[in-house]
Amino acid sequence: MFLRATTRKKDGKVHCYYSVVENRRVAGGRVVQRHVLYLGEINASQERAWRRSIEVIEDGADAPRTVALFPEDRVTGLLPDASIVTLKLAAMRLVRPRQWGACWLALTLWQTLDLDVFFAERLAPSRKGTRWDLAVFVLAAYRLISPGSEWRLHREWYGRTALCDLLGTDEAIVDPHVLYRAHDRLLAHKVALFSHLTERWRDLFNAAYEVLLYDLTSTYFESDPPLEEHDKRRHGYSRDHRPDCVQIVIALIVTAEGLPIAYEVLPGNTADSTTLRGFLQRIEHQYGRARRIWCMDRGIPTEAVLAEMRASDPPVQYLVGTPKGRLNRLESALVTKPWREARAGVKVKLLPEDGELYVYAESHDRIAKERAMRKRQLKWLWARLAQLSTMELTRDALLMKLGSAQTKAPAAWRLLDVTVDARGATFRHRLNKVKLRQVRRREGRYLLRTNLTETDPVKLWHYYLQLVQVEEAFRTLKHDLAIRPIYHQHESRIEAHVFLAFLAYCLYVTLGRQLKALAPGLTARSALEKFAAVTMVDVKIPTTDGRELMLTRYTEPERELQLLLERLKLVLPPQPKPKITAAQAATAVPL
Repeated sequence: MFLRATTRKKDGKVHCYYSVVENRRVAGGRVVQRHVLYLGEINASQERAWRRSIEVIEDGADAPRTVALFPEDRVTGLLPDASIVTLKLAAMRLVRPRQWGACWLALTLWQTLDLDVFFAERLAPSRKGTRWDLAVFVLAAYRLISPGSEWRLHREWYGRTALCDLLGTDEAIVDPHVLYRAHDRLLAHKVALFSHLTERWRDLFNAAYEVLLYDLTSTYFESDPPLEEHDKRRHGYSRDHRPDCVQIVIALIVTAEGLPIAYEVLPGNTADSTTLRGFLQRIEHQYGRARRIWCMDRGIPTEAVLAEMRASDPPVQYLVGTPKGRLNRLESALVTKPWREARAGVKVKLLPEDGELYVYAESHDRIAKERAMRKRQLKWLWARLAQLSTMELTRDALLMKLGSAQTKAPAAWRLLDVTVDARGATFRHRLNKVKLRQVRRREGRYLLRTNLTETDPVKLWHYYLQLVQVEEAFRTLKHDLAIRPIYHQHESRIEAHVFLAFLAYCLYVTLGRQLKALAPGLTARSALEKFAAVTMVDVKIPTTDGRELMLTRYTEPERELQLLLERLKLVLPPQPKPKITAAQAATAVPL
């Protein structure tokens, strides 16, 4: 096992990316190489740490070790004959293979965030002994590892995992009634969870809360619209491109490092611009009034809310994107301002006006990306229109096909002038060069506005780029944690479903932060897949006197997982103790 470096020249710079590679000998004496872990672009200290870890794993790979079936104090010469057990090794069976590694990792992350203590204090067991806190963990772990419906969790997933071994519970914990009632007990503790996480993020990662990132998304339902007027399931602007489905809107606040601290579930027809005022009040009520910088995308704050933020005492500071249409009013004033270098490939102009600072930014990389996207879409649309012009279609069919082309390439359609004959089934199209020149001038350019006294363009640009942390959180919730679609029918359980997805995301981002300190190329999902390869199995060996010895064992981790464990400073728990059935009973007793 060794580190392989791959160099790539990008934007005039040479970047070096690292991977962990393993040599394996195959038939014929040949050696093949297997890619083990992708580490990304790591620094020199991280490279040295990985090399030391590989040396530790390699040195101990072939070291012999002694394996004992029974504890060492069971010496044959000192025990009575009745205690000697003779095994029928030929009749040994391996039963109940189940996933163990990812479940153990989820439990470790849960305990790292002290969520076991948090829920144990707030969710007392029922009179029948149901551990609601453990049911919440099972639901969150399920959402993290293999998300799906509660029915699938009850019917098959729980039985295929080693959660019963890790938690010391049986399948009663995943009875459908238990799972749904666990949902019903969650929402009362949402605000307390936000405060708890704020302290844990500070203790674990030294998180700062001076910069807060705010954004919204939507998630849809596979159900009919509800009849109740107060229900939050409503038709609205769908970011999932499912306008046919009812939805809810989720507003999320994360720190600049991507650590989530609060969220809110809103009706599906909520306009983005109506949400900010309420969130400002909630954050101030829960965390006090302090100097914070709110970073938001355009469309979220209204002029009235921004005025209130400026007029408050002390002023609430913000950095917000601005619609490109505002450039028409400010373009003449910006022309006379000098360019300032924000970073390599990014330059800005600063324009103070009306107690605010406008930041006009131009990114060379973004210009190239947006220009390539526009060219690709325009090239397709032009070819499609040329194809339609040669078809023999009725007027109605032509209009339908033109509408389909417009839907597929809306940005490129705005650059063309398409004229359909009033009576016939023909049309003409030409490129609008005036619109094209205007679009080219604005590609890769952004207009930001802020009331910050900070005028360093590097910091202002860095603050705005951090909005990708919120977008990354939404991508994780929707793809890795599969928050959509939602099948619950009761509104409280719908919100509890989002609550559980939020908990799973907290576990996900905790693992991601731990991995990021080791190598930026390591993702939480790749680590979970590595841990999921560790399975648990029951080894059953009958004895000559009619009893049965059972050894419950998890498989030895592969070398790449050993490397991950060593770098994460995680130690696997000891293997469970052997059990043997009593001579006259079916119950198993530990040895």
